[in-house]
Formats: sequence, structure tokens, C-alpha cells
Amino acid sequence: MNSPVSYEIVDSIGVITVDNPPVNALSHAVREGILDAIHVTKSDESRAVVILCAGRTFIAGADITEFGKPPLEPYLPDLLNEIEASEKVVIAALHGTVLGGGFETALACHYRIALDSAKVGFPEVKLGLFPGAGGTQRVPRLTGIEAAVELMASGNPIGAAQAADLGLVDKVVSDDLRQAALEYAADLVASGAPIRRTRDLDVEAVDDGVFVAMQAELAKRARGQIAPLKMLEAVKGAVTMPFEEGLLQERALFWELMQGSQSRALRHIFFAEREAAKIKGLPRDATRREIQSVGIIGGGTMGGGIAMSFANAGFAVTMLEIDDEALERGLSIIDRNYGGSVKRGKLSEDQAKTCRDRIAGATDYASLADCDLVIEAVFEDPQLKKTIFAKLDGVCKDGAILATNTSYQDVDAIAAATGRPQDVLGMHFFSPAHIMKLLEVVRGAKTADDVLATVMALAKKIRKVPVMSGVCYGFIGNRMLGPYMREGQLCLIEGSTPSDIDTAMQEWGMAMGPLSVGDLAGLDIGYKARAALPVEERGDPKSYRVSDALVEMGRLGQKSGAGFYSYDPETRKKLSDPAVLEIVEREAAALGIERRNIDAGEIVDRLIYALVNEGLKIVEEGIAQRPGDIDVVYVYGYGFPAWRGGPMHYADEVGLEKVLSRINEFRQRFGDHWAPAPLLVQLVEEDLTLAEWAARQ
Repeated sequence: MNSPVSYEIVDSIGVITVDNPPVNALSHAVREGILDAIHVTKSDESRAVVILCAGRTFIAGADITEFGKPPLEPYLPDLLNEIEASEKVVIAALHGTVLGGGFETALACHYRIALDSAKVGFPEVKLGLFPGAGGTQRVPRLTGIEAAVELMASGNPIGAAQAADLGLVDKVVSDDLRQAALEYAADLVASGAPIRRTRDLDVEAVDDGVFVAMQAELAKRARGQIAPLKMLEAVKGAVTMPFEEGLLQERALFWELMQGSQSRALRHIFFAEREAAKIKGLPRDATRREIQSVGIIGGGTMGGGIAMSFANAGFAVTMLEIDDEALERGLSIIDRNYGGSVKRGKLSEDQAKTCRDRIAGATDYASLADCDLVIEAVFEDPQLKKTIFAKLDGVCKDGAILATNTSYQDVDAIAAATGRPQDVLGMHFFSPAHIMKLLEVVRGAKTADDVLATVMALAKKIRKVPVMSGVCYGFIGNRMLGPYMREGQLCLIEGSTPSDIDTAMQEWGMAMGPLSVGDLAGLDIGYKARAALPVEERGDPKSYRVSDALVEMGRLGQKSGAGFYSYDPETRKKLSDPAVLEIVEREAAALGIERRNIDAGEIVDRLIYALVNEGLKIVEEGIAQRPGDIDVVYVYGYGFPAWRGGPMHYADEVGLEKVLSRINEFRQRFGDHWAPAPLLVQLVEEDLTLAEWAARQ
């Protein structure tokens, strides 16, 4: 097999070229090839050495196919020490996205030249890790402690110019990087530039109080994730230890994280997100329809956010409303959102104007006649949705894709209102739609393969994370949300306060507690959804007795200024409200419930295992293609902590036997709505994890 690394001498400059498409990842073969080339340079006639990469980027990081496998020599830290120890000047020539181990490789070189379009950074924290090949020791020596910590804690890349300002890059050029790097190397040789080893630089001294303050700030930002704090500990070693000792501590802390549950969970989500984009039985090169123009029906918060998502990605958008007044209201919401994006620095004024100009308004269905994709985003009235799709059937061109943004309703029933059910599917966005990344793509019984392939690919173009769901009430996410919210409200009426429940879940890692989520979404939404269901399908009345009472009092949540909590009209700050506890106690007494103290552990187990149990049913029924798809839905759409890996991964981490035992305990205490999913029972009997079971499917 040919090595992905080549070596040549050009005008007395040794050139090491990495060519390992698509992103020149640091595979074993790449590490071995670079090390071999460095050894050759020790005794050849080269006067300096340039390391550069073919293709679209310099080394973009580790080889993800090697994650979780025993590492092979040469180990990256050892390779980088060899590069740094070279007796000839070594220059890294950077372009593209220079991330993680790729950037650590560059920092082990003596000088760095970069294209002005290059970006550098350390995304490892997003996988529950930190730079483990000398990054925590070398970066502080170049930038100072605070800049180094921020770069590694954020996980976000920075541009070449900013990197140069921080001392991470020595020269920025705008064209022909290879030639510029050769000339730079020649200039360094001609001027007698020293071999500048980062390890030999002194670290800027800082007071212990700086580390204490940074630790407090990182703990607040990390919300339970330990990698940023371990990174800070390693950086502190750069200040308090000699370089070699700092490297040893860094490596020990890195491996502690690599072998821990948080990094396992984050790596699981990393791979699960990529797997979720693949549809079983659908070829990767499946035919796709061309999408250039998009129609949106409904100019409310959701419709406007969807319109912005497409406009931001360069699509022409027509937003349809019922009349001029409603249209003006919808467009004004979009204007405010773009204004907010400019104010927060997310978009420049010119960028915001360009995006906004792509959105046109209309009140006549005929304006959608030439759209390639039309998305209905009106409120959850199944009859209204069917009426709209019948109109679209008569207006839209042949081959147009018709999508419903419904959160719950039967996509097949909506498709049946048309004469082209093969062109219909669900596209369930999450609010605010221009910000939230999840997109549930709901495959109807008659949805054509090319329609599905088109929308899954389109999701990536509008920067969404797509997950396919089959048709059922609530699809994946909202179907699971039902039992989760049920247990939250049962804990409330049985003895907890709203604050008890929300605090328990947030301290466990959820972005928001369930009752705060209810207030944010609007308690009337669930109230109306239940009213549309037959009585026998509404579930245990105890689980919505309190919320229904609040709605009937006009306490709809944040939008009315009061729900499970009261909200300050000026600041919207959430406040516990004694009146709510009076309502809870009144309803409990009416149902003959004797309220009791419920500890945080029970609250968490009841809510999370309710998610797990329903998720297992969804997998078994084939509504979700695989357990990891459910994890992606909950991490990207429902605030589940990524460092716990999603409900399905978390169940495997706890142990399915323990999960089943706890669910059986809840069934004995609370009733048959806690009957365990048959798949859970099967997996425990067969001594299989969900991951093992999924691998066999």
C-alpha cells in the first residue's frame, strides 16, 4: 500500500506532503509517514523542512475510524516531540480547517504560515476530551493562559488573522501557500532564524486567583461536563511543572477522560448524528429532486423561522398568509429576528439584508405554483391541514414536494387529501426554527424514495440535523415527551413543587425542567391536543389535572405571564408562585392523593426511564430506524445533555437490567402504564445491550 505521506527536496527545502483524503486525518499511516520523513531529513541535504497537505485542508484532526481502538505507535505526542526536536527549521503550512491533533502538529513545528482563509482550533471538548498531544502545554506558552483556556474550552475555531494576533501563526498569506511556504523557509534559512521550540518558551505567570476564577466560570458554562475542568487542570500544569512533567500529567488526564462515560457518550452522539442521516435500504446516490424555491404556508413564529432557515441558506422563499394583515405581522417578526441577529453579531447588516430580500410575501395560493417545495406550518388542526393540502394539490406543479410541519398529526391522512401522496412527507422543525438544529423527517406510507432522499440532503443545506421517523402520534420526539411530561406532572400532584422537579432535572443535566418547558411552549397546546383525542387516549387524568386547571384559569405559561410559575412582566424572570401550590394541593385532595416528599433521585428516574421505555417501544415498532436516532432527536431537539449520550445510550450506560428492575418497581407502585417495553425484557433476558442489538439488525 502506498503511504499517504510523501517527501521530496525542492530547492534545498525538504517538503513533507500529507495526502490522506478527504481531510488528511491523522491515521496511523499518516503518523508513521510523517515520522519516517522527519527521520530522513536528519541526514539529507535539506536545509529546512515544510509540512503541508494536499487537498482542501491541512490535517483536520484525528482519524475518527480509530476512535475507541487501542492506539498504535507512533503515538501522536511522541511524533510531535520528534518534529519539535528536529535540528532543522520545520515550518507548518496551514490551509482549510486545522483542528485538534492537526493544530497540535502545527504547534510542534518551529514556525507556522497560513492562508488567510484558514481556521484553527481545538474541538476536542465537544467529544468530552481536550488536546492531549501537548496542546495544553504549548498553547499557553504562545498565547498566555487566559486566551489558551478560552480557545480550548469553547471548542470553536478562529481565523488565521486572529491566530496570528495571539501568536499561534507567524505569517499569513493570501495565495499559493506551497510557494509562499517554500519562500518563507528559504528566508528563515538565509536570515539564520533560530530553531524555535515552543516547549522552551516560558509561560506567563498568573496568580492562583486567576485559575480559581476560571474554574468557577468553566464549571458554570460546562453544566456538568468535566472535560473543560480537566483541561484547565492540565493548563495549570504548564505553569507549575516543567514541560515534560506537564506532558505526562496532560496525558494521564486525557486518558482518564477518554475512558470515562462522558466522552463515550459524546463520541456516541458524534457517530449517531452521522448514522441518522443514512436511510436503510436507500442508496447513497439515490435520485434527488432539484430544490431552488420554497413556499411556506403560515407566517407565525414557526413559519417565519422556517422561512429564515431557507433564506439563510440561499433559497428563494414565498411566505403565504391568510390576509395582508397577517402577512405584515409575519414579515415584521422576521424583520425583528434579523435585527436581533445583527445586534448579536451573528450576521452583518448586509448579510441580514441579503437574506431578508430572499423572502417574499403572498396571500394567494397561486403564488406557490412554481415552488419546488411547499411546507405547511399552520396550527395543529388536522382538518385545516387537509384542506390546505387539497388546495396545494390543485395549485402546485407536478413533482413539487409537499411537506407538513405538524408536530403530532397523521402524515398519511394529510397526504390522502391529495392525489399525489408520493410527494408528501413531514418536516417537523423545532422552535425557534431558524436556530434549533433538529429536523424530524417523517416518512409516510407512500412517500417516494426520491422525495425522502431530497429532503434528507436538503436538511444539511439548511444546517439542520435530520432524523427520519415513521408515522405515529407525535413521531419520535413528542411521542416520548408524553410519558416524560406525564411523570413530571404526577410527581407534582403526588408531592413535589414545580421548582423541585425542574431543579432535579436541570441538575441532572437537562437544559430546562419539564414544567418550565410547558410554560415556554404554552400549556394550552397540550390542553387543545388532549381535547382533540378520544377520552380513552388521553392518559391518566392525574397527569394533566393541574395543568388543565391552570389553563382554565388563564395561566397559559410565559405568554400570559403565568403558568406553573409567574413571570416578571419586565424581565420575564421566573418566580415560584404560592398560588400554584394551592391549586396542586386542591387537585390532589380532590383525587384523594396524600402528598409526600419525593427525592430528586426518584424524580429523575421516573422522568428519564419514562423516556427510555417509550423509546424502546419506538425502536421495536420501527418508527425510529435505530436507537442512536432517538438519542440524536433528544440531544438536538429536547435539551438532553449530550454528555449523557441520549436516552438510549444512557440506558446502556446504567445497565438494562437495572433499568428494567426500576421500571418494574414503578409498575408495582404506580400502575400498568409502567409496563416495560417488550424489547427491554428481551434484551435483559438475552444479556444484550441496545448497542449490541442494533449492530445485529
